[in-house]
Amino acid sequence: MVTKEYYPKEKVAAGHSNHAICPGPRWPDLGDLRVFLTWGVVIGMVFFAIYPFCNWLTAQRVEPWRLYLDAELSIPLLPQFVWLYMSMYVLFLLPPLFVPIRTAPLLARQLIAGCVVCGLSYLVFPAVLGFDRGLPSEEPYRQIFGAIFDVDAPHNLVPSMHVVFSCLIALACARFARPCVRYLLWAWLPLIVLSTVLVHQHHLLDVASALLLVLALRWRWRLDQGQSAC
Repeated sequence: MVTKEYYPKEKVAAGHSNHAICPGPRWPDLGDLRVFLTWGVVIGMVFFAIYPFCNWLTAQRVEPWRLYLDAELSIPLLPQFVWLYMSMYVLFLLPPLFVPIRTAPLLARQLIAGCVVCGLSYLVFPAVLGFDRGLPSEEPYRQIFGAIFDVDAPHNLVPSMHVVFSCLIALACARFARPCVRYLLWAWLPLIVLSTVLVHQHHLLDVASALLLVLALRWRWRLDQGQSAC
């Protein structure tokens, strides 16, 4: 059930309205949506200024680094996990339903800083994917993977920005969610992280370094949980 944010009169009178947060999902008002949309545009601008450029620059290098173990190349490709891999894009729609408006700038700073740190790392550690980028034989996976390969070069690996963005958004939403939704997000997130390896888009070091970066970003910009008024 989706609820509206609610501030009891006694809490407002006492000056505690900033801490009266009803657990999500809840419908945001138009003003809140504009704030989230503005931050989304800013984050998108930062992403598109960094990610394609780093991919292009690494592709020009004669010998990009191979930051993976040979044993990892035996990990099988599981095309079905591409649905979980792409489900990260659903996460982008969730913050307005869960994250309080006063916390939106903190989450945005986490995402922007994560994007910048990833970009710097891609420049310092220009890597190449070790997995063969052959297309699956069956449809619709052949077409889906072909589209992924068309828009994303086999670089920009350490750390995985896919994992960084997924973790920051999912954990932020889970913090302000009702228990049943929180558990669902907690179950969904590891599957997204796992999918980055099982669809052969990332290696283990990419995932591990991304998780460490997430911890650092969440420590630097702590999200205020507040107290529920429901």
